[in-house]
Amino acid sequence: SQRAVVSMSEFILVGFSTFPPHLLPIFFLLFLLMYLFTLLGNLLIMATVWSERGLHTPMYLFLCALSISEILYTLAIIPRLLADLLSTLHTIPFAACASQMFFTFMFGFTHSFLLTVMGYDRYVAICHPLRYNVLMSPCGCTCLVAWSWVGGLVMGLVVTMAVFHLTFCGPNEVHHFFCHVPPLVKLACGTDIPLVALGVGLVCITSLLGCFLLIFLSYAFIMATILKIPSAEGRHKAFSTCASHLTVVVMHYGFASVVYLKPKAPQSLEGDTLMGITYTILTPFLSPIIFSLRNKELKTAMKKTFVSKLYPQSP
Repeated sequence: SQRAVVSMSEFILVGFSTFPPHLLPIFFLLFLLMYLFTLLGNLLIMATVWSERGLHTPMYLFLCALSISEILYTLAIIPRLLADLLSTLHTIPFAACASQMFFTFMFGFTHSFLLTVMGYDRYVAICHPLRYNVLMSPCGCTCLVAWSWVGGLVMGLVVTMAVFHLTFCGPNEVHHFFCHVPPLVKLACGTDIPLVALGVGLVCITSLLGCFLLIFLSYAFIMATILKIPSAEGRHKAFSTCASHLTVVVMHYGFASVVYLKPKAPQSLEGDTLMGITYTILTPFLSPIIFSLRNKELKTAMKKTFVSKLYPQSP
């Protein structure tokens, strides 16, 4: 019984255990560079928006909030992942596992809610430009950001409390590289496991599909309005303000749908691990690149703010 108590005081993350050992240092270096680039990219976006008064608009306020949620989301997963890649002990205490699940769901859903708010912002800007300053007032924008964070907090609490309310009897090996719901539920015992698994799945899928539907409706109205613009230049200019957001939305919900809507067929540990990498490391890595490269206004401001300071032109 003593052994059972000890084993359930911690979990073992075995996500990379089936990969050849000589690949782990390569993974470590690759993921470390991607993580540092993710941090740098998001910090650059936030610093640029902060320093350029011309970017003090609702769209860039939402982008800053998105960068913060992305930094915190990756902070909840990647540092521990990097440590595990170089360690022989992959244990995580029970409380730390619960905390990691809470923060990943909180910041992950905050991210989804902020993307939805950004879609609404683009809808108002293009479909109701004369009412934009009224509908997207500073107070209104602050409330939208605040409610996005509150929504993420509630989702994190609901999912984490539902999962860690279960009894874990052993074994304690989590078939993933972080504390994710499906592999943890498989370790639980009791009669209410199917109900909890179904409830958590429905909450996550409903929230994600709800956000996606709202974004889809926003862009349906946006496209209808853009197509009515007589000049090709005007249509291109209107759509260019949405391009970076739309690209990130497709990427974010594309990977999320693969995770939450995939068939329940048996899958290898390597497959689950590689799939997990796409939405925990790859998506946050690509997001600041897309916003920086596809947003002309932000790209120009970055050059003005940083490149000119690093390489001042001689008089």
